[in-house]
Amino acid sequence: MNKIFGLICTYLIASTFLMNAHADDYTAAIEQLIAGDIQEWANSEAVVSAVNAQNAKNGSLDQSSIDSLDKQWRAETKGASKKLINSVLGNALSSYLKEIKEKSEGLYTEIFVMDMKGLNVGQSDVTSDYWQGDEGKWKKTYGAGPGGVLIDEVEFDDSSQTYQSQVSITVVDPTTKKAIGAVTIGVNVEALE
Repeated sequence: MNKIFGLICTYLIASTFLMNAHADDYTAAIEQLIAGDIQEWANSEAVVSAVNAQNAKNGSLDQSSIDSLDKQWRAETKGASKKLINSVLGNALSSYLKEIKEKSEGLYTEIFVMDMKGLNVGQSDVTSDYWQGDEGKWKKTYGAGPGGVLIDEVEFDDSSQTYQSQVSITVVDPTTKKAIGAVTIGVNVEALE
């Protein structure tokens, strides 16, 4: 029993070490990806206009309304009715993000854009929740203002069966130079090689 426990501990320590080393190996490549491709499309007219439109529509929502929308979204992920989910997945921004994901040839595992409240504006795939405003991906990007970047640790993603890092950046309106939202991208780090 002690031998098995020792083997399990050794495996866990080695796995943690390899995951941390794996993450460090990809940070520079992810930073280059952000500075090039991601910044280009994340601050495109398609993204900026969609975020500005939703900010105008949802700017006065209070937390109770946000919580209600998030609760509806979560229920829809498990139910037959998907009115809110379909309204987001069926919009022009979601089509644009799906196209970017497809063109990445497996580099991007998911993409979703959030407004100034942290609500989903568009996405390539269904997220588990509608409101991201309570999470680091939104707080450390939109909340940090223009130039906000968050590169999460590399983790194994069960749904895509890849090692990925969630990368988030602030969406900036080029006219006002102000933060208007955020975008999160699942980056398949094995596709960076």
